[in-house]
Amino acid sequence: MEQIPHPESRRGAERLEETAFLELLRTTDQLSRGMSQLLKTEDISSNQYNVLRILRGAPDGLPCGELGNRMITRDPDITRLLDRLEKRELISRCRESQDRRMVMAKITPEGLKLLARMDKPVLAMHRSQLGHLGPARLRQLTELLQVSRHAVS
Repeated sequence: MEQIPHPESRRGAERLEETAFLELLRTTDQLSRGMSQLLKTEDISSNQYNVLRILRGAPDGLPCGELGNRMITRDPDITRLLDRLEKRELISRCRESQDRRMVMAKITPEGLKLLARMDKPVLAMHRSQLGHLGPARLRQLTELLQVSRHAVS
C-alpha cells in the first residue's frame, strides 16, 4: 500500500510562504499563552496590558484614536476596553477643552503600579521564551518580522 505524503511536504517550495505564515501563527499562539497566564495574575487582558504599556510611554496621555492606532492588535471596541480600565482606576479620561470631541486617556498611579509589578515577570517570561535565540538571532528575527509587516501595510 502506497503512503500518501503529508500535504505540507507535497507542496514543497511552491507553498513556502504559506508554511512560513502557519509557523508564525503557531509560534504566536504558543508564546501568547504564556503571556495570557501571566496577565491573569493581575486580572487583565493582553489588550488592556497593551493600553497600559502604551500610556506609560506617553505620560501626558494620548487621544483615544491615537491609542487605538498604536495597539498591537486592533480592538474594534476601544471605548469599552478603556471603560474597563477606567472602572479599575488604571487609566483616566477627559475631554480636551479646545476640542470637546477629543478624549484624552492617561495612565493613573494605580496603572503605573500594576505595570511596575509586572515588569520583572514579563521580562523573565520573554527571556525564557526567546532568550535561547541569542542577541544576533533576535535582532535578525525582529528585522525579518518588521520587513514582512511593512510589505503588507
